[in-house]
Amino acid sequence: MAFFSKLLKKKDKEKKSFDIDYNNLPIHIAIIMDGNGRWAQKRRLPRTAGHREGSNNLDKIAQFCGEIGIKYLTVYAFSTENWKRPKAEVDALMDLLLEYLKNAESHIGGRSVRIRVIGDTSALSKEIQEQIIRVTKLTENNTGITVNIAINYGGKHEIVHAVKEIAKDVAEGKIKYDSIDESMIANRLYTKDIPDPDLLIRPGGEKRISNFLIWQCAYTEFWYTDVLWPDFKKEHLLEAIKEYQLRNRRFGGI
Repeated sequence: MAFFSKLLKKKDKEKKSFDIDYNNLPIHIAIIMDGNGRWAQKRRLPRTAGHREGSNNLDKIAQFCGEIGIKYLTVYAFSTENWKRPKAEVDALMDLLLEYLKNAESHIGGRSVRIRVIGDTSALSKEIQEQIIRVTKLTENNTGITVNIAINYGGKHEIVHAVKEIAKDVAEGKIKYDSIDESMIANRLYTKDIPDPDLLIRPGGEKRISNFLIWQCAYTEFWYTDVLWPDFKKEHLLEAIKEYQLRNRRFGGI
């Protein structure tokens, strides 16, 4: 009897973790995929093994987000600061990225997912740039979730890029400086045609934004967990969504 009692409690707990309001989902979720290296080190594996496991997990989480009705998912894959890492690790990350893009249609790209890349792609290899164009074109008519992969992305760099575009237009007389407003800047960001994130999730135990979507996250709800990204499961995602739904988003009001 004790065994069956424990089993029932476990099933009730699992059911409770899925108890979210599917009519009140965040439209856009952003994730800082943190903890790949530490996941590998704990298992005495090379850090690259952690990055590969994290890449595999992205497929699972993106698919699940699409299944429950999330419209946009933006993930932080490689920051402008990540170039400071050891060359061997950077090279391995670029190889993994290239492999991921080459096979996109066989995983999340083949499940009605629209894949986009945001960031300064000019610093990436020609082959990676070509694959980004190919995958974007391949999936552009898909009608499921849009997955934005942030590569060579930095929030400050993005804002500087937008300001330079505006300054150029002012210099050329296309716009007047006193007409510059928030919407003009927002329309020159990499995310110009998608809504700002409602919920930002950061696995890995760190509690900072790390230069990710700093303009777009002005009113985003944050959720942190110590779980490392390769171990982040759909149950953790649902837990984050459930807490999000309990918050009162006032956007500066009462």
